[in-house]
Amino acid sequence: MTSKSATDLVKEAKLQIENLTPQQVESELTSENVVLIDIRESEELIQNGRIENSVHAPRGMIEFYADPSLPYHKPEFDKNKRIILHCASGGRSALAVATLKQMGYQNVAHLDGGIKAWKDAGLPVKN
Repeated sequence: MTSKSATDLVKEAKLQIENLTPQQVESELTSENVVLIDIRESEELIQNGRIENSVHAPRGMIEFYADPSLPYHKPEFDKNKRIILHCASGGRSALAVATLKQMGYQNVAHLDGGIKAWKDAGLPVKN
């Protein structure tokens, strides 16, 4: 079996998931049925700000927060809602969306390019 790099895994994930532009995410956030989840580490939020009304759930805990049978489950991970993940540049969120799909989440996508793309598009960030 050939080993794969992290970049290879991200590229493969992006082929299997829904990749959204900052403008698409901004538009979707007007719906009450959409939850934006920021999967960056806590220190990244402090250093780089966050998208308003996003829910923080670090990448390392996604599977545990998303599994309703576990005590770690967060109600924001609701399979009946539209869930959009984002990270700093889109790699971690692509992998996390692929994982959520394996866990039965159907209506899940990510912000391709992460908060960097969001900022580059001139969209607001809360410090």
